[in-house]
Amino acid sequence: MTRTSGPLDDLLIVDLSRVLAGPYATLVLGDLGARIVKVERPDGGDDSRAIGPFDAKGQSAYFASVNRGKESIALDLKAPRDRDVFEALLARADVLVENYRPGTMARLGYGWDVLHARHPRLIYAAASGFGQTGPDAPKAAYDMVVQAMGGIMSVTGHPGGPPTRVGTSVGDITAGLFTVAGMLAAVHHRTRTGEGLFVDVAMLDGQIAILENAVARYAVTGVAPGPLGARHPSITPFAAYACADAHIVIAAGNDALWSALLDALDLSALKANPRFATNASRSEAADTVATVLEARLGTAPAAHWLALLDAAGVPCGPLNDVAQALDLPQVRARNMRASTTFPDGSPLLCAGNPVKLSGYADLPEKPGARALDADRAAILAELGL
Repeated sequence: MTRTSGPLDDLLIVDLSRVLAGPYATLVLGDLGARIVKVERPDGGDDSRAIGPFDAKGQSAYFASVNRGKESIALDLKAPRDRDVFEALLARADVLVENYRPGTMARLGYGWDVLHARHPRLIYAAASGFGQTGPDAPKAAYDMVVQAMGGIMSVTGHPGGPPTRVGTSVGDITAGLFTVAGMLAAVHHRTRTGEGLFVDVAMLDGQIAILENAVARYAVTGVAPGPLGARHPSITPFAAYACADAHIVIAAGNDALWSALLDALDLSALKANPRFATNASRSEAADTVATVLEARLGTAPAAHWLALLDAAGVPCGPLNDVAQALDLPQVRARNMRASTTFPDGSPLLCAGNPVKLSGYADLPEKPGARALDADRAAILAELGL
């Protein structure tokens, strides 16, 4: 039987987070079936409700795309009556998620030690800029700050170019994904022991964790790597190459694929050239490889070469913009071009759920975002307040 919810549909998550890192984590959890009750401040709610782009009615697409499917209740955690509501929610919750600066929840009387003593099964997940420990723990951070501090901007862009931010908020998004992983691990721990855990995720830690090849290169050379444009630092050819009308990406990740690439481009004579015999030697001569390949690729349009390379089994692809990517048949076939709604019910294009699970339907229509405090009456009735 195929169900329409998800494997986490027995979890209630109280979401105090705002903007992106925490809300992205709870978005993923909601797509996996969890019930998300988003607790917002009464004076405007989540900051991202005021971040564009906006539709013609002034509704934030930024907010709606990351907070779809979540219930909303506005609570002032300094007001006694609202604290009663919050505490009633916590008594039923499986997980509390927040992304305040460390110490904020403790000052409100809701620090981990207090809540763990009161609700020993509650899992508490905190996503912050720098984590709960270390000299920078009290500092505020946004995505741009941790991209700069964490080294990822130093390997992004072109040699000699200006500092370049990665084109999506990888600081927030990786922190959100690591929060999901930590929370699911904590759920597993609780299933075995009955004990809730504190999950501490830092945006800066996430940026260090995804440096992968850059850390390996520094470890063996002692030299901090710099940007290389679209080229891979250790695999060649593995970059964007110019055809007669556009660039395409070719990723020949081993010697067999290099051989297949040369055959497809009618460049088989290059197999005898010792400069191109191994991936290591090709990487040392990456600029020469690019010159040779582009001399051939420049004789025909991108579509011609993509068809030939696909037929030869060489990994390749067009260099799409966002509109082209969302229109790909493959993207549509896997419901990654999805739809949701603004708080007033008007439609909004959004990204789908990348986690496909057997036994659960992956629907292209996602529940919409809610207006601030839209679910107060229903939540209070459920809590008997």
